[in-house]
Order: sequence, then structure tokens, then C-alpha cells
Amino acid sequence: MEGGRAMRPESIHKAIQLSRQIKYVLIATSNRRGLPHVAAAGSLQKAPGDRISVAEWFCPGTVANLQVNRQIAIIVWDRASDTGYQLLGKVEKVEETAVMNGFSPQDEGPSHLPQVQRNLIVQVKEMLAFSRRPHNDVET
Repeated sequence: MEGGRAMRPESIHKAIQLSRQIKYVLIATSNRRGLPHVAAAGSLQKAPGDRISVAEWFCPGTVANLQVNRQIAIIVWDRASDTGYQLLGKVEKVEETAVMNGFSPQDEGPSHLPQVQRNLIVQVKEMLAFSRRPHNDVET
């Protein structure tokens, strides 16, 4: 862990449980120049150690960013209760899990790029509280 701190497993478990309740997370990546990009994804899953995984049909911007910058922020936030978590970490692995060629007989326009479902394996380095109300970015 960064700075010798161990991530508390119960904290990661809380974030995973909340993501399953609300059924989505937000993922922030940035390119080599630091230009940010935000995408939505499904709920989180536990992976070995201080790792989580999230699978989605990620857009090309997210994938391009991860090819040059593995840093990631994942937001799990319940708007109704204004409680949530910000997980900061590094994508260790990008697994392609399904491919769809984008073909649609009703679509007569230009051909589309194949859609690829990917699973991101993320080592969580820090986990902070997240809410709309004022907060101190305190590690949970």
C-alpha cells in the first residue's frame, strides 16, 4: 500500500455493498495531458487483496485513457442519503470479456466499431468519504 497504510477490508466491502444497492458507479480517468473523462459502469465486485473489479461496455475514451494513464477514481454515491465513497487507485489489468460487432440490420449509416465489454481490475490505494455536503476528504 502507498505510504505503508493497509486498506481496511470492511471499508472496501461497504463500497461494494453500496454499489450493488444503487446499481452503478462513476469512473474518472484522464489522458496523458490530464484531460479528464467520466463514465458510468455497473456495480463493483471484490477481487483478491485490496482490489476490486468493475465490468462494463466502456466507451473508447475510457479505454484510450487507461492505455496511457492507469490512475483511476471510482465514485460510489447514493444521492438519496448523500453517502458514498471515492476509491482512488491504479488499474492493474484490463480484461476483454465479450465482443459485439455493432451490426444492426436497421442501421444503414456508416459501420460502427465493435463494442467490447471489459473488466477492470483495480488496486485501491486510498478510499475517501464522498458526499455533496462539505467534507474533508478523510480516508475511511
